[in-house]
Amino acid sequence: MTDWLTLPDVSEQLDLPINKVHSLVEEGALIAVRIGERNIRSIPAGFLIDGHVLESLKGTIIVLGDAGYEDEEMLRWLFTPDDSLPGRPIDALREGRKTEIRRRAQALAW
Repeated sequence: MTDWLTLPDVSEQLDLPINKVHSLVEEGALIAVRIGERNIRSIPAGFLIDGHVLESLKGTIIVLGDAGYEDEEMLRWLFTPDDSLPGRPIDALREGRKTEIRRRAQALAW
């Protein structure tokens, strides 16, 4: 699916204390899931851009949550290629096309 970063890696890349990274996950600015044999909480590397959390991510996560999506489902939707975009929703967000992606996410609730 994507490259993964452990929470300590995220802390280092964002130059934030680890407890702030945990707060970002708890407040829904980032999605962390347990992956690998060691079951380590990690986030997709695509959530970070130039040493910051992708600005449009939190609002998109909120919209997907309002549509009833669980964390794993959000990740699947964000990282699954969509021929009508074209590309993946996460790539569109990284390109600054948040309005289009949030509109699509809102439509999932209907």
